[in-house]
Amino acid sequence: MLARLAAPWRGARRAPAAAQLPAWAQVGKRRRAHIGRVVALLEEWAEQMAVSQRERGRWLRAAWLHDALRDARLGSGTTHGAAAADRAASDGESDPGVLDAVRYHSVGYAGWDDVGRMLFLADFLEPGRRSRRKQRAKLAKRVPQDRDHVLQEVVAQQMRSQLRAGRPINLRTLEFWNSLVAG
Repeated sequence: MLARLAAPWRGARRAPAAAQLPAWAQVGKRRRAHIGRVVALLEEWAEQMAVSQRERGRWLRAAWLHDALRDARLGSGTTHGAAAADRAASDGESDPGVLDAVRYHSVGYAGWDDVGRMLFLADFLEPGRRSRRKQRAKLAKRVPQDRDHVLQEVVAQQMRSQLRAGRPINLRTLEFWNSLVAG
């Protein structure tokens, strides 16, 4: 009886534990909240998609790590994803899929497995982002049933945004796009 009372209610969504951020993380309050929303979205999708515990663990490790150094001062030319992946590797993370997901989460990567693709989507579609909230929510709802098409839509949106702003498209993003539409 006592165990039942102490167990979390099944319908309640638990807030992500801040302790799951690595000790070396450099994140402010807003970034920590963003990371928590990415984790929660991935947990929701993993549940809906009946993902194995092992794969769910990979998704969540990548989510906790992806912006762990976003608020850190980094050397010129160093991205926060690359810095976090390198630090995680030196701390013992050995899963290449998790490390690639963290390293390239902002631009995409043609060599990704599921963990990279899911992190990319959750980072872009998390509900705390201000722009196009309704559109993002509709896309997020579709992910468990139609992930690959949603992924194409998200990458296309990002490239259109870059083009409208007159900015170059990152070569990794272009390679990622080509890998998605090539078959």
